[in-house]
Amino acid sequence: MTEYDDKAVTISPTNWVAEQARLYEESGGTKGTSINGAPCLLMDYLGRRSGTWHRTVLIFGQDGDDYLIVASNGGAADHPLWYLNLQDHPDVELRVYAERFAARAETLSSDEKARVWPGLVDLFAPYADYRKRTERDIPVVRLRRV
Repeated sequence: MTEYDDKAVTISPTNWVAEQARLYEESGGTKGTSINGAPCLLMDYLGRRSGTWHRTVLIFGQDGDDYLIVASNGGAADHPLWYLNLQDHPDVELRVYAERFAARAETLSSDEKARVWPGLVDLFAPYADYRKRTERDIPVVRLRRV
């Protein structure tokens, strides 16, 4: 766990995610800010069952001033847990490089997703393969500063 604004945060149990999240946070957003060349952010979100805060590292794109994240889960059949939690608790805290701020999550409509998807695949090519691996619709989430 780590502390931010007197809030306990549990970092992802996945080792590489936890290490990158620690590096990103401890460096004040100057290290650990990309995955395979794609920019990434830290997202703190509230667990729908536990009621505790969790932190993960996610690749992001941008749409104007908003940030876009992809609930790909590597093309798995199930949505990532962070996405399920956002359905119940859309208010999150982000670290994008050196800046920390509150944001609200919203899943894009089919039309909005179709508009931004090509840019997200340009940003991180494996998204195209992930989409082919699963029958589920991979959600794209807009994170808007509040």
